[in-house]
Amino acid sequence: MKRPEKEVVVAELTEAFRNADAVYLTEYRGLTVPQISDLREKLGRDTSYTVAKNTLFRIAAKEAGIEGLDEMLTGPSAVVFVKGDFIDAAKILRDFAKTNKALIVKGGFADGTVYDAEGAKQLADLKSRPELLAELAGALKGTMAKAARLFNALPTKAVRTVDALREKQEKAA
Repeated sequence: MKRPEKEVVVAELTEAFRNADAVYLTEYRGLTVPQISDLREKLGRDTSYTVAKNTLFRIAAKEAGIEGLDEMLTGPSAVVFVKGDFIDAAKILRDFAKTNKALIVKGGFADGTVYDAEGAKQLADLKSRPELLAELAGALKGTMAKAARLFNALPTKAVRTVDALREKQEKAA
């Protein structure tokens, strides 16, 4: 690859690093083209799986302001650029690596933090945003139902007390 071509690739990679919500570094040695195509399909349209030279990845990451990925960029590397929910992408990579032992997740970068391989696995074990929102909604709904019963109990108790007093006075009279 000649220098002008490399500059174009670095510019594209730099833009991809800047636009991504998260980045995962993988080693793809031993994966076949159909397996990589299958992984790309599973990752979805908002995520790209890019193969390039490690040197170009290093330069692009540095230009995008991402530090700490250099030690993970060894051997044949591919980068997953994630737009959107990066927890789902981590889960897809984890599940794909279980069935395709050749895929190795080396680490990643998300929310300003560099993660090693173990950290990337832990991200995959987190609940996704929709799951967390559903749990929050369920908790709020339960709390609101309790509050509604409490607010309803006070007037009901007051009415019962007034009725009991009224009946007591009617019997006494």
